[in-house]
Amino acid sequence: MPRFRLDIEYDGSLYAGWQRQADQPSVQQAIEQAIEKFCGEEVSLRGAGRTDAGVHATAQVAHVDLAKAWPDDKVRDAVNAHLQAAGARIAVLKAAAVPDGFDARFSAIGRHYLYRIVNRRAPAALDKGKIWWVPKRLDAAAMHEAAKVLLGRHDFTTFRSTQCQAASPVRTLDRLDVGRSGDLIEVKASARSFLHNQVRSMVGSLKRVGEGGWTIADLKAALDARDRAACGQVAPPDGLFLVGVDYPMIG
Repeated sequence: MPRFRLDIEYDGSLYAGWQRQADQPSVQQAIEQAIEKFCGEEVSLRGAGRTDAGVHATAQVAHVDLAKAWPDDKVRDAVNAHLQAAGARIAVLKAAAVPDGFDARFSAIGRHYLYRIVNRRAPAALDKGKIWWVPKRLDAAAMHEAAKVLLGRHDFTTFRSTQCQAASPVRTLDRLDVGRSGDLIEVKASARSFLHNQVRSMVGSLKRVGEGGWTIADLKAALDARDRAACGQVAPPDGLFLVGVDYPMIG
């Protein structure tokens, strides 16, 4: 069966996350239903990252096996037509036939997330639902310095959900940068893989540093505690975006 890679963007506000749910709308289910209406096949879509309820994506990747070798553009356009007809806030940016060995989840060698904070007294209007409003002034430079504590290979038990199903809490964090431009603070995180709620947990703890509630030493102590109770506030899903997934070069 021909395998297709789909590059996808979505507004996560309407969905209970990427993964199919029994009684709530999900991004995966919406795309699977659009594919079924396009070609009459019940399919199972595998995504590179299982984003949580309310989390967005500009560059999610998934793969699906279809019975027919459709033209790439036909797959993209037909699936998008059915998504639009259903009122979904999802778009397939690109569809491409790939080798059978390609797996959107397990072939990935890097994942990149962006977290956006609007740091001003006035709430967000245009970006409401897609940014975290923090009215108290944050020291982005202090947040960036503190973030260096989390870089590298660590046991991230403190920064993962108690519902996380990963076999090990150990991950290698390759990038965690914090920068400010006017009222906008952006946190950029990169790793081969992340634990459930890891990025939001790290951002929430960095916010405590930025507002002066924690020192760098406090953040380090939280990491070393390997205890979920030591984590700061978990940032809301609104500001989180999956912005890239890396794969090895083929050929």
